[in-house]
Amino acid sequence: MFPTLEPQLARYAELEQQLYDPAIAGDPVKAGAIGKERGALAKIVEPYIEYKRLCRAIADAEVMAADPDLKDMADEELADLRPKRDALHARIEEKLLLDPSEDFSKLIIEIRAGTGGDEAALFAGNLYEMYTRYAREKGWKIEEIASSPGEAGGFKEVAFGVTGDDVYQLLRYESGGHRVQRVPATETQGRIHTSAATVAVLPEPEEAQVEINEANDIEWERMRAGGAGGQHVNKTESAVRIWYKKGTPDEMEVKCQDGRSQGKNYEQAMRILRSRLFERQQERIHRERASMRKEQIGSGDRNARIRTYNFPQNRCTDHRIEFTVYKLDAIMAGALDQMIQPMRDHVKKEKLAANGAK
Repeated sequence: MFPTLEPQLARYAELEQQLYDPAIAGDPVKAGAIGKERGALAKIVEPYIEYKRLCRAIADAEVMAADPDLKDMADEELADLRPKRDALHARIEEKLLLDPSEDFSKLIIEIRAGTGGDEAALFAGNLYEMYTRYAREKGWKIEEIASSPGEAGGFKEVAFGVTGDDVYQLLRYESGGHRVQRVPATETQGRIHTSAATVAVLPEPEEAQVEINEANDIEWERMRAGGAGGQHVNKTESAVRIWYKKGTPDEMEVKCQDGRSQGKNYEQAMRILRSRLFERQQERIHRERASMRKEQIGSGDRNARIRTYNFPQNRCTDHRIEFTVYKLDAIMAGALDQMIQPMRDHVKKEKLAANGAK
């Protein structure tokens, strides 16, 4: 059991009762604050409630199993209940190891082509397809934000939003350099080329978590969008470029042109800017995770890598934990848990060992 969760369970029950109080229900501010606190607690308390229910059901079935007339039925029930309990136990254990400040249900993924020219842009497009397929399998919401297409296909860079339960916990370790080894479509002699792309997973904070003074901190300009998109894209100044603290060591630039209106592009660019600034804040608070964003995602060079995708061998390798599988075709089709879960298990093991050493 998890005795440390009992106070949170009690608080959750108390908040539920308060929401039924007519005095609180009639006060939108109080009701909103209570609802927000309850929602935050629900992420850990509701799995704990289900875990306790499963434990009670297992105890009842074990009593039934002592009766010869009921043993077969009880054994069948136990075979169903025990794996569910064990899976939930692992899920709760992971959540207890999680810093509440890192529990995000919204994030922005940025993918940029690195070394390799057109082939790197094509690979960036493959990564985009891999992540969006994975997200759909999980039932997450995907939102296109900004992109710059490659000349031969794929993307020079692409940014998109992902929203859903446990989205950050599953994707947080995807940040870094991704290397591909394969024969490009343009290769006439069948030689294997090596190219790279970088991935950055950026938690998307609430506006209140990142304060930007639009009058003093940023400069922005409107411009004509480039690339495919028809007459509207090429003839109107709907694209937006934002500079954050231009001319200072903290300078940051964001450009967005995918939306059909200047206002939409400005809004999307500000979302990307907030996420980048929030990540910078988190890096400064948690130096052990990464000192700066550039170090986290690498330079885009072939050697700055966390993972290699070798198409001729159908092999995918995570270099951080020396883990390899020969199911690259399935991974590129969205079966990314094969790479994500071993990394999460490795981190969990390290955290449990660190907690045990304290």
